[in-house]
Amino acid sequence: MYVATLMLLGAGELGREFAIAAKRLGCRIIACDRYENAPAMQLSDDFEVFPMLDGKALRGAVEKHKPDVIVPEIEAIDTATLAALEGEGWKVAPSAKAVQLTMNRDGIRDFAAKELGLVTSRYRFAESREEAIAAAVEVGLPCIVKPVMSSSGKGQSKAESPDEVGTAWDYAVANMRGDRRRVIVEEHIEFDSEMTLLTVATRDGVLFCEPVGHRQELGDYRESWQPAAIPREALQSARYQARKVVEALGGFGIFGVEFFVRGDQAIFSELSPRPHDTGMVTLLSQFPNQFELHLRAILELPVPSIELAGPSASAVILAAEESETVGYDGLAEALALGSPGNPVDVRIFAKPKTLKNRRMGVALARGGSAEDAVERAKAAASRVHIRYSG
Repeated sequence: MYVATLMLLGAGELGREFAIAAKRLGCRIIACDRYENAPAMQLSDDFEVFPMLDGKALRGAVEKHKPDVIVPEIEAIDTATLAALEGEGWKVAPSAKAVQLTMNRDGIRDFAAKELGLVTSRYRFAESREEAIAAAVEVGLPCIVKPVMSSSGKGQSKAESPDEVGTAWDYAVANMRGDRRRVIVEEHIEFDSEMTLLTVATRDGVLFCEPVGHRQELGDYRESWQPAAIPREALQSARYQARKVVEALGGFGIFGVEFFVRGDQAIFSELSPRPHDTGMVTLLSQFPNQFELHLRAILELPVPSIELAGPSASAVILAAEESETVGYDGLAEALALGSPGNPVDVRIFAKPKTLKNRRMGVALARGGSAEDAVERAKAAASRVHIRYSG
């Protein structure tokens, strides 16, 4: 009856779009998350509610539903249990090794810098306020302080002085995921731009999407655009480094490989072994989009080519306050900004509650240039208004 049964570990907006792609190809979806009615659960065939760091609950869900593939969608997962399950014959996408190394920034950074020799910033790890301040002295000020496990840039801040490093440590620990009080303190790179290179490991080899540029604020992305204008030498270096790391991690699927671009240099930053939040732009910019590419790679289906439709952008729709109920106005006004050849679209994630600065949706737009597309996406996002309770 089904092409495959896929178990999503994490059922947020990325999982929701992946579930849509999977349902179109006749897959059965089991969506797991720590709270009920998560976005992907609303579209799934069955669901489980438990914290992904609970290895016993994770194993129980797998043995109950017997998925053909386990598909991690978030960072905070009991990766030791995933590795054990893979060792017993369960399939993890892209691989348990990829998930285990990339779910914590210390694992992937040491792997990239020390084992693969990729170009990275100077960095140190710290497990206390005092160690963080000492690490900052070693890498130099200003520096960036991040928890080794977090999502969407939460807990990340810049420190200009030793006192600010202490404050950054507190902020990182308060916003980390999991129970590891550990941060990465890294050199502040004066970069020209940031980019995500969506890299697809398929049965037939490694493919690249056009580079995605993005702007961050408070450690989270606000707009992304494709294609990003990247110097040829920097793009060639990024592709070389991305290919090297995804082949070393193993398995099939899409990887969001992040780089700082400085002149002709691409400096490796982070990697996600799954669709990337900045890659939401691909819902309008290219075919197949990043979710369809991830699915095809996992199922070992062919990807003949990746076609860019034209300069496109995404802009997030953020909540301003916390609310237990939520509604939306302004969709008609946002969609009315579309024109022949330059469409505008909106994705509402259907999260059951809001939190301050929580991403609740995204506006998508195509334009005559990437810059034009960004302005159009921002204009559309600004017209969508969230209604809060009380």
